[in-house]
Order: sequence, then C-alpha cells, then structure tokens
Amino acid sequence: MVNDNICALSTAAGVGGVAIIRISGPSPLSFAEKMFRPQGKTAVKDFVPYMLYTGEFDAGSFKDYGMCVYFKAPKSYTGEDMAEYHVHGGIAIVNGLIKRLTELGCRPAARGEFTRRAFLNGKLSLSSAEGLIDMINSESEGEVKAGYYLYRENLKRKVSAEQDKLKAALAEIGANIDYPDEVEEEGVSARVGETLAEVGAFIDGLAATYFAGRKLTSGVVVGLVGRPNTGKSSILNSLLSYDKAIVSDVAGTTRDVVEGTLVINGVKFECKDTAGIRDSSDAVENIGIALSRRVLDEADVLVVVLDGSEDLTKEDEEILAFTAGKTRIVAANKSDKGGKISDAEIFVSAKKGENIDKLKEMLFNITVGKIDTNKDFLTEQRHYEALLRARAALKKAQAALESAPLDMVSVEVEECWQILGEITGQTASEAVVDEIFSRFCVGK
Repeated sequence: MVNDNICALSTAAGVGGVAIIRISGPSPLSFAEKMFRPQGKTAVKDFVPYMLYTGEFDAGSFKDYGMCVYFKAPKSYTGEDMAEYHVHGGIAIVNGLIKRLTELGCRPAARGEFTRRAFLNGKLSLSSAEGLIDMINSESEGEVKAGYYLYRENLKRKVSAEQDKLKAALAEIGANIDYPDEVEEEGVSARVGETLAEVGAFIDGLAATYFAGRKLTSGVVVGLVGRPNTGKSSILNSLLSYDKAIVSDVAGTTRDVVEGTLVINGVKFECKDTAGIRDSSDAVENIGIALSRRVLDEADVLVVVLDGSEDLTKEDEEILAFTAGKTRIVAANKSDKGGKISDAEIFVSAKKGENIDKLKEMLFNITVGKIDTNKDFLTEQRHYEALLRARAALKKAQAALESAPLDMVSVEVEECWQILGEITGQTASEAVVDEIFSRFCVGK
C-alpha cells in the first residue's frame, strides 16, 4: 500500500456529457470533504461505500453540480480507498477540479498508475493488466475477445495450475533429498516425470495457439501485387470503401506501399497496395518495386491482381510463378470490360464494386476462416517467448531426470516455475512491469 493520494481524469479527454475524475490512496474522502457539498443531510465522512451522492463541487473559482461515490478498500479497482467525481464533461471543469485537488495535496497520477496499484495490491495479475490495455486499444472484435481472455484471468488460472504441479514436484524431490530412507527415489522420479510430461504438453498446446492468436489480434496482412495498371489501387479503395490510394491510367503511379485497414467478421485486415512489379528505368519507381517484393515475403495472404480485360502478359506469368507457393487469391479485375482470363479464382470490377464482398469473404476464409474465434489464444509475444524458455528449462529437467541426481533436476524445475511466473507477474522483473504499464494512458 502506498502512502500518497493520486488523481486523474479517468474518462476520455475532451468535451463530453460526463467526466469522471478518479482519486485513489489512503484518504481520498478527505478531498471530497473540502470540495463536495452533498445534497441533503448526509456528511461526506458518513458516505456509504458504492453509493452515488449528488451535490455541489467547489473548484475554488467556480462550482459544478454532479455526483460523488466512495469505494472502500479492498473492494475497489486499485485495492485502496477510492473516490470518483462524476461531473459535467467540460474541459475547463475537469482542469479546474484537478487543479483544486492538486492544491489540496493530491498528486497527479502517472501513466497506468491506478492499474499498477491494482496489480501491486493483488487485484489483478500482470497478464490481466495486459488484457485490459489490449481491450482499451482494440480496433476489432478479435482484439476485444483476446484482451478479455487475459483480463478475466483465464491465462493466469491455467498457468498457475501448471506452476502448482511443478511446486508439488519440487516438494516431492525435496522430501526425497531430506529423507532418503523414507521416500523411495524411483517412485519420486516416476511421478516427477509424469508431471513434467503434463506441464510440457500444456506449454506446447498453449504455444501452438500463438500464431493464430496474433492473426486475430494484430490482424491479417494482405498484399495486393501485380504488374502496373491492373487496378490494385482501385481494389484497395473498394475494399476500404473510401479512396486511400491514387488511381490513374498512368502505369507506375504507385511509388510506395499504400496501407489501409478494414474489419471482416470481427477480424482486422491490413491491406497493402504495392507498386506494380516490372522492369523500370525510373529510380524512384524501382524503390517502390523493391518495397513490393518485401511485402510479398511479409504478407499473410496475397491478392494477385490481373487485368481481366487483357491476355496474360509475360510479367503476369512471372508474378504468378513467383507467388505460386504462397497463400494467395488470383483476382482478375475489370470484369466489366469483358473477361479474357479463364483461370482466375475470382473476377471483380473495382470500378463497379462487383464481387468485392466475395473477395472479402475469400480473404477471411483463406486466412482465419478455419479458426474458432471463440477459443482462447495466446496473443502476447512476451507470453510466447516465456513459454519457449519455460519449455527449454523443462526439457533440461526431463533430460536430467534420466541421468542426474534429483537435486539437479530440481534446479531446472525451479527455473521453469520462475519463467511461468513471469507471465502472471509473480516473478516478473521491475523493468517488465514498467514497460507494460507505460502502455497505459493517464487515468487508467
């Protein structure tokens, strides 16, 4: 428990109907006693926790009418005593009330300090805090679902259960070391071996969900590729439903990678329109072409755009051959001009919007359509890397179990337990904790 009171605007900055100013610390009601006059006979010191009281706020130079609520520790967001001012959402009102709070001795909160106090007071795990900021920053349903999975402590419960198994194994090893005449080593080794196998299977299964989870949260990268003037930029604009890329009949108009984001069935898709791939004597265009080739390597799925009103060219054939081993959709554009290409997977007209919705459906099905988006997935790189290190320690423990004394096995089992604790925050370093809470805004 810390010894100072902190305050900050908890709702979004700017003009709004209601603004909430949050205060947390050992004595938040002491500020309300000096700033808030409840309507009726109830004094601030007699506030019933978790009940809203209407009344008048005094900022010194002006007053506002609103509501005040008191949250008693430990049943509060931070685990400390808290108070909230619910006032009209004017910028001057909020700034004036916070200014008055600081004049009375309340310190402005740092980024994520309320949630950090909640973590330090055992109200949520580190992985839950990560889920919370993921939800706040989410741009798609997939991100919300993944963040909620972490926020509701689902990952913590699963990881903690495996840690408990390792702790039990360590206790059994310790008993054998301390009482070798009473605890049979062969039986201990067999039971520890079973435990290590169970934990290893859990780690492998959870780690295997990471790449699907990253697609659902970070989004699917779509690369639009093809020779110049096939209509890649027009398709991008049609997919996004607004003009993001410059469209021109002049070949080589796109010189850089143009990006835009859309959401399909709750999943974010980041589309990248690339410079047309061809041999060019234009130095600037060649830089764009080089970037296009990089997109070919980085994209989760490619849309190879052909000019459906023309026969295949040598450049088309080269691009089709180069992308043959990749996840792709071959789309013939300009279907409104009559089709001359028979082997495209979909015929579209970016100009008239024909089959654009079908193209979106194909993009979804070819990338995440077979993933059950209601399942739990590993989504944080930090968690994934910790699992890989934990698995490596576990493999060393399993190898030691075959040839080394049990005390050597316990060293690696302890290491695995410690690494798993980094995920929940139980053993995370101060630097990791600082980095995570730096992602929060002030007021959360």
